[in-house]
Amino acid sequence: MTYRTVLVGTDGSASSFRAVSAAASLASATGATLVLACAYLPMRESERAAAADRLGDLAYKVGGSTPADDALRAARGHAVAAGASDVVLAAEQGDAVDVLVSLADRHRADLLVVGNRGLNSLAGRLLGSVPSAVSHRAACDVLIVHTTDGR
Repeated sequence: MTYRTVLVGTDGSASSFRAVSAAASLASATGATLVLACAYLPMRESERAAAADRLGDLAYKVGGSTPADDALRAARGHAVAAGASDVVLAAEQGDAVDVLVSLADRHRADLLVVGNRGLNSLAGRLLGSVPSAVSHRAACDVLIVHTTDGR
């Protein structure tokens, strides 16, 4: 199967960068556009005030979409190192599952890639996890990359 658009979710964690690298390799091999996606939730005002007190001029780094933008820039480095050449960044406010499914639809992704983190935890089995929920809701193929060692 040939993919034209591959979307991969990242949260800036080392395990999510493994999924990014796998998605980038697939995108490179098929000549697909790679969309790096990151969901974020707004900070509560009390958290924002505490950050401003502690960080001063650097407080902007923890508010709004800045952490997501930072995660996407780091993910781009992993994607390029894995061979991706056509890379699009997408940070969006909202729940991770909702954002990934929505972005996959909007970008007409043929493949949505996520890491397996959360699938092996008790909370993930009881409450659901991003990989599980995405696999049920996405209208495109879903690849769940083994990004954790399970120990």
